[in-house]
Amino acid sequence: MKSEFGIIGLGVMGKSLARNFSSKGFNLSLFNRHVSGKEENVAKEFIKVHDELRICQGFDDLEKFVSSLETPRKILIMVNAGEAIDSVISDLLDFIQPNDILIDGGNSHYKATNRRKNKLSEANVQFVGMGVSGGEEGALKGPSLMPGCDQQAYSKIEHYLKEIAAKDYEGNPCCRFIGNEGAGHFVKMVHNGIEYAEMQLIAEIYSILRYINKIDPNNISEILTDWNRSEIQNYLLESTAIILKKKTGDDYVLDSILDQASHKGTGAWTSMAAAELGVPFTMSTAALNARFISSLKETRVKISKEIELKRDAEPLDLNSIKHAYKLARIVNHIQGFMLIESASKSYSWNIDLKNVAKVWTNGCIIASKLMIKLANNLEKDSSLIENTLMFDQVKMNYTDLKRTVSGALQGSFPIPCLSESLNYINAITQADGVGNLIQAQRDFFGAHTYKLKDDPEGPSHHTEWSK
Repeated sequence: MKSEFGIIGLGVMGKSLARNFSSKGFNLSLFNRHVSGKEENVAKEFIKVHDELRICQGFDDLEKFVSSLETPRKILIMVNAGEAIDSVISDLLDFIQPNDILIDGGNSHYKATNRRKNKLSEANVQFVGMGVSGGEEGALKGPSLMPGCDQQAYSKIEHYLKEIAAKDYEGNPCCRFIGNEGAGHFVKMVHNGIEYAEMQLIAEIYSILRYINKIDPNNISEILTDWNRSEIQNYLLESTAIILKKKTGDDYVLDSILDQASHKGTGAWTSMAAAELGVPFTMSTAALNARFISSLKETRVKISKEIELKRDAEPLDLNSIKHAYKLARIVNHIQGFMLIESASKSYSWNIDLKNVAKVWTNGCIIASKLMIKLANNLEKDSSLIENTLMFDQVKMNYTDLKRTVSGALQGSFPIPCLSESLNYINAITQADGVGNLIQAQRDFFGAHTYKLKDDPEGPSHHTEWSK
């Protein structure tokens, strides 16, 4: 019997997704490469150890794998982004047929997805770039899925994807059609950018609570657990509370971990995309730079011996810290949605921001009560930056954010994302800034011209400044 769906790549995510699909009753063919002495009969052995996979077929021969699938074939590729994806696609082209559908479920760059889609369209093969969030557990129990492709291709895989996806707060699948071309991978990239800043914000809150307020990790965990019962509930806060409690003997596991944060590239891609589109995603970029600085461990150790800053501050009010965190998160999310909105307009993807928010309400790393609130707001208003949610939260929590940032900085503690959220609010609420001086400087040394305040849509002007 022919299988209705195929998966290539049985790493952590591929295996979890395979079990998820199979548990929903789908007949699968699974493929993993053969590497003598390292990866042999991976698919067949994997099937043996999981009862839900008993009706699946396992392969390490690509031609036989492709032949085992009913047409038009639907193949999900779960291998590392980059050359590995191109290699798999190249090999598949020897065996697949027109109208078959290839789905890239990795963290590919959206421009690479555009390129692959165009290449495969020449062979009349349909290509889907799909963001997948939720990690190993989400992939198994219900991920958040962000497919980008032609509507025709989506209609052929929609049923399968919605069956395995998490369910949102309304009981609907956390899987929506995102847009054409690389729209799905772009949205997943922005998801990761938001995630970077969310993680950094929690790290900064931890720093304040532990090193300024002198609270031990176990009690910080209790505080975060309590916060997670409120309107600022989110998956990352919950997971951090668990991390902080973990001990080996009498020692916290966290204290044994080297303070060098890694990254896989999606955060950098997000900052570069924001720069290309001229959108301020300052929170994510601040978080990315914090990771870069953390990687300079040897340099930091040397400099700390030469410049011994006094790191001491008065304990900060716990409610003020909570409110600061709440407002900073709102800024982070709004910046992310503004970036998606800009890309959608620039690339004619027609992305529905409401659908994106709903897809992110469960099954993904940035799932939260805030995301549900944003989804509800986007039902009524397509703009988040010029929205009563933003206005009301700034009015209620700005003073606490400023107080928290000021207290931490006076104690010489780095808080890049909290600081940046305050900077952003200060700038976005200032009707008249200093951009006029920047433009005058550009005109001075480069004759770049400028517009006039009382005629912003009128002609450009130039001044001979030295005459």
